[in-house]
Amino acid sequence: MKKIILDLTVTDNIQLNTNYVLIKMTSQVIFPEIIPGQFAEIRIDGSPTTFLRRPISINYVDKINNEVWFLLQLVGDGTCTLAKVSKGDIVNVILPLGNGFTMPSNPSNRPLLIGGGVGTAPLLYLGEKFLASNCKPTFLLGARSRYDLLQLDEFTKFGDVYITTEDGSAGEKGYVTQHSVLIKQKFDCIYTCGPKPMMVAVAKYAKTNNIECEVSLENTMACGIGACLCCVEKTVDEGHLCVCTEGPVFNIKKLLWQI
Repeated sequence: MKKIILDLTVTDNIQLNTNYVLIKMTSQVIFPEIIPGQFAEIRIDGSPTTFLRRPISINYVDKINNEVWFLLQLVGDGTCTLAKVSKGDIVNVILPLGNGFTMPSNPSNRPLLIGGGVGTAPLLYLGEKFLASNCKPTFLLGARSRYDLLQLDEFTKFGDVYITTEDGSAGEKGYVTQHSVLIKQKFDCIYTCGPKPMMVAVAKYAKTNNIECEVSLENTMACGIGACLCCVEKTVDEGHLCVCTEGPVFNIKKLLWQI
């Protein structure tokens, strides 16, 4: 798949709350095909401690406005510096990178998209793709509290949304694998992204219930092209895969998780 380096122009910078920012960017060049689950490597200008690009999930692709969206969690100098960009600023980006989610061949399949925290980011574009294929998805979104729930208005455009929070401030109290929707409804495939303990729990649930499941890993990535090997993940065949080039999306059957 074609990858390009572009100077993108910031069209909007939306402060969702104190910890999360949504940045929208456009280009004079039409974006290449982007698959849900792929990511970009973004150059951070103006940060004296950030020397390498930062891998950021592609949150959404607005083809009408030729925009790409990035959802940022402010966790370090790199993301905090990037979050300060203003409308009209230029940001250098490499995209699209990695392999994305697999769309089911049967449109009658019932997909469940499970996200936690900023891990919900790639699921928004995936949900839009499902709905465009006449397959309405179900979203199950988890967070520590209602303040950490992101883009709910956007998710509801594409499917049914269910929520869990650890403190019970919104939706059902607990973790995503404890939500009652898993008992009340039957799903054919699961797609998930978020903290690794959450994804491992989701993978265990999927295996126990014989449901196909893909996970989007968030291993530390430096180069984004498989050269530095810092994002390597062990596999069931005793091999090793670079998450940035072979993933970040994997079927759980490939991964050496205790499931």
